[in-house]
Amino acid sequence: MVKEAKNKKLKVLVIHGPNLQLLGSREPEIYGSVSIDSINKLLKEKAKTLGVQLTIVQSNHEGEIVDAIGAAPEKKVSGILINPAAYTHTSVAIRDALKAVDTPAVEVHLSNIYQREEFRQSSLTAPSCIGQVGGFGVQSYLLGLDALFHSM
Repeated sequence: MVKEAKNKKLKVLVIHGPNLQLLGSREPEIYGSVSIDSINKLLKEKAKTLGVQLTIVQSNHEGEIVDAIGAAPEKKVSGILINPAAYTHTSVAIRDALKAVDTPAVEVHLSNIYQREEFRQSSLTAPSCIGQVGGFGVQSYLLGLDALFHSM
């Protein structure tokens, strides 16, 4: 069933953080062999079934991610699906940006950060999100999009 808010198409901003452009070749034993292009294709297919419009960005630069989040209200974004990647554990700026906008966000991770190195086992950004999905590979993105959709 397609959910639309007062005949207005729901818009989701997907943010891929640093180094995610290297998916498919970067540590496949942790992140799998799927590329970012494949993830984006699957997200677009899922979004189509939900009747959601996606805008997808990938950046290795913290400020660009903060800017994308900050522009969400002006662009009438209904929700944010974010994999902050390494910034998960270090970025107060991304945390604050997520908190500052009145836009629900779901944090996703390909790996289970709580089974990783100690420094990766905490998320500074998750408390600014309505939920977090991780450890299911590419399914984390799809589950996150589905959860976000049902919360908007």
